[in-house]
Amino acid sequence: MLNHIRPALVMVVLFTGLLGVAYPLAVTGVAQAAFPSQANGSLVKDTGGKVVGSALVGQAFVQPAYLHPRPSAAGNGYDASASSGTNMGPLNADLTARVKDDTARLKAENPTGAIPADAVTASASGLDPHVSPQYAAFQISRIAKARGVKEAQVREVIENHIEGRTFGVLGQPRVNVLLTNRALDARLGRPDASSE
Repeated sequence: MLNHIRPALVMVVLFTGLLGVAYPLAVTGVAQAAFPSQANGSLVKDTGGKVVGSALVGQAFVQPAYLHPRPSAAGNGYDASASSGTNMGPLNADLTARVKDDTARLKAENPTGAIPADAVTASASGLDPHVSPQYAAFQISRIAKARGVKEAQVREVIENHIEGRTFGVLGQPRVNVLLTNRALDARLGRPDASSE
């Protein structure tokens, strides 16, 4: 019997060491050497070195002077510990009511603009850090008015932050909300407390 158990135990120890220790350490080492920013979460820091967010995780921006993200179904909104979609189908009354409320709010904000789909629909994770260029453009007039600047200034910042398709073919063009809002502050100054 010992002849059968010994090889099994040796294999468990060997593969635990190989696949549970050596391989993860090697992958972590390569990631830290080749892509340190991405391996550490693509953290965004202010000028003092304080972490203000991640370029990969959405945040709730509700002040009128900032670009707003997509709706979030994660916890209480952009709660990374509760990342998930709503799992509500198109016939769900709560989903229909939320979309109608969001549509009415957006129509009041910009009566002449067509409302992009991502303005009223949550992403699968609930933590999407991007919006479509169309949704970003939809928000230009509100941001400019709240900041007391010309729409052309806001449009220029947003257009400079449109990211193309990954490798030219994957995904859709997009705008990172956190990075764009930081650029708006850098270019146009932080908004007054009265605009928040």
